[in-house]
Amino acid sequence: MKTLPLLALLLLATAGTAHAADAAAPVLKGLDGLYPELDSLYRDLHQNPELSLQEEKTAAKLAERLRKVGFEVTQKVGGTGVVAVLRNGKGPTVMLRTDLDALPVEEKTGLPYASQVTAKDDSGQSVSVMHACGHDVHMTSWLGAATLLARAKDRWRGTLVMVGQPAEEKGGGARLMLKDGLYSRFPKPDFAVAIHNSATAVAGSVEYVSGYALAHVDSIDISLFGKGGHGAYPHTTVDPIVLAARTILSLQTIVSREKSPLEPAVLTVGSIHGGTKHNIIPDEVKLQLTLRSYKPEVRKQILAAIERIVNAEAAAAGAPRKPVISLTEGTPATYNDPAVTKRLVEAVSRTLGKDNLRETQPVMGGEDFSEYGLAGVPAVMLWVGTVEPKRHAEAKAAGETLPSLHSALFAPDRERTLRTGVTTLTASALELLGKP
Repeated sequence: MKTLPLLALLLLATAGTAHAADAAAPVLKGLDGLYPELDSLYRDLHQNPELSLQEEKTAAKLAERLRKVGFEVTQKVGGTGVVAVLRNGKGPTVMLRTDLDALPVEEKTGLPYASQVTAKDDSGQSVSVMHACGHDVHMTSWLGAATLLARAKDRWRGTLVMVGQPAEEKGGGARLMLKDGLYSRFPKPDFAVAIHNSATAVAGSVEYVSGYALAHVDSIDISLFGKGGHGAYPHTTVDPIVLAARTILSLQTIVSREKSPLEPAVLTVGSIHGGTKHNIIPDEVKLQLTLRSYKPEVRKQILAAIERIVNAEAAAAGAPRKPVISLTEGTPATYNDPAVTKRLVEAVSRTLGKDNLRETQPVMGGEDFSEYGLAGVPAVMLWVGTVEPKRHAEAKAAGETLPSLHSALFAPDRERTLRTGVTTLTASALELLGKP
């Protein structure tokens, strides 16, 4: 297998860019020799994905490799999570986090190492499984950084905490680990750092957002009640389908007319279920909503407006019962600490070159990495590009939409992406850890 030397990649990345001496460069010299092992691990992880809270084999693979390079490893934290600690004298404690789980998606990339795995989901149904969100990239980059940092203990001081988190896709894995004593049984970090794939950014680049980067995600279930009957005699009924239609349209006015246009939010009705036959008016209709927001006060305002509108529409329709509104809290908004973000951007740019660091826009997706910051630790998530440069240029020129995260066709430009992920995590850790 032919691999690209790290020096060649860095020279390409920094061509025409002058920057200060890079403290990470001596540590990253070991990446060329390590890369074949990382590439093999990546392909193994990609071919053998596991669903949320089923990541036992995945966790075992990572734990074994971390022990070999000198970490104190604890497994089954928060279910299937892994915590590995490397102590190296007095200094800051830095946490690097990866997620472990895959998605119930049937892979259609056609890659020679494509997943053929099936598994039972929570309902007992057999589903195909794929790393369609690139957690295999996260894990491999994370292990690469851990290995390089363990081999270069003369270059830093402090404590390195590597966290392999289960169930990110369900939005509950971080809470499970924190509840199981992540910040009490193990050294509490002074900083927390993670990377995430970007399906739109060119491989070899890193994107960042200072402040709110990902949204708070709420799932809302609503049951609207009517009085069923014959479709030919609607005057004898209270039609919950008409009530649902009016409610859905009224809910759209919350974002457009009640919330400041300068405060981002999205409210989507993603599911409506009611009725069984053409000429039967049902007794009940169910709605499922997703709410995305950044600021807590905006979230609170919209949730209150949803309750007010749903109840008011039911009362206006003469519904026999008040609606039932159930809120399933998903993930809080991810906030990148601005001061730490600035430090990491400067550190990573010294390695990859300023031209390969780009500020991007916040997104309305959710990530439970946010939980670590809310628990009292300055945290930053950086985005690592995955699209092969030529393919990226062709798609941009043609106005083509590339496969997104969670797509059955998502396939990162493997080597550039992995090397950039390792480099980003390693440079970030060295920036935050103590200097010898």
